[in-house]
Amino acid sequence: MKLTVGGGLKTVFRPWVEGLEHIPAEGPAILASNHLSFSDSFFLPAVLDRRVTFIAKAEYFNSPGVKGKLTAAFFKGIGQLPVDRSGARGAGEAAIRSGIEVVERGELFGIYPEGTRSPDGRLYRGKPGGLARVALATGAPVIPVAMIDTEKIQPPGQVRPKLMRPGIRIGKPLDFSRYQGMEGDRFILRSVTDEVMYEIMKLSGQEYVDMYATAAKRQIAEEAKKKAELEKAAGKADKASKADRKGKADRKGKAAGEA
Repeated sequence: MKLTVGGGLKTVFRPWVEGLEHIPAEGPAILASNHLSFSDSFFLPAVLDRRVTFIAKAEYFNSPGVKGKLTAAFFKGIGQLPVDRSGARGAGEAAIRSGIEVVERGELFGIYPEGTRSPDGRLYRGKPGGLARVALATGAPVIPVAMIDTEKIQPPGQVRPKLMRPGIRIGKPLDFSRYQGMEGDRFILRSVTDEVMYEIMKLSGQEYVDMYATAAKRQIAEEAKKKAELEKAAGKADKASKADRKGKADRKGKAAGEA
């Protein structure tokens, strides 16, 4: 990964980085980042000397066909962790267990507190489960990370990536040892998550939205559906109006001919 994909990304896109000194040379740490693009999980590890293990949805590992097998081989090869989201509690519990195992091995664990990519480039409310519980269960420092402009490289629906320089801004480690052993307190989990999101917001300069990105995506999809329905209804009404005007014109012409 470092020599092939990582090297290619650095050569072609030349990402700029600030705060590399905050990444420990050894020992465990949790990298908590905003999430703008699929490529975030490639650019961040590419600029670090150490491997970062992210959680990946199970669909990347069990998709059918040749493309699915190649995708699965790639994600397994770079050590990413498949998480089955079909259970009653989704990816939550599996993600937490996987994250704790990675951290306890003394490695770097990468997580996106928003839980999914931002639908519009803004920063959304962090989910209080995974990040905070892994941090409090392990005592590992949380390092806030801001990905800059990665969503502009390959927007949804665009096949060819745009050649531009994305940025990565790494903040100072956050110590939550004062809360260790309190991972069962939902108010503590919320407090830890909000503190991390505040640091990410300062690093990224993004507008903060106090709602979950998943809810925002549903809202955007519903609005798009309503807009499409209104446009369809307007089109039908316009078509009916044209047909009505044509009918009146035809009748008027026929009456004039008879006269």
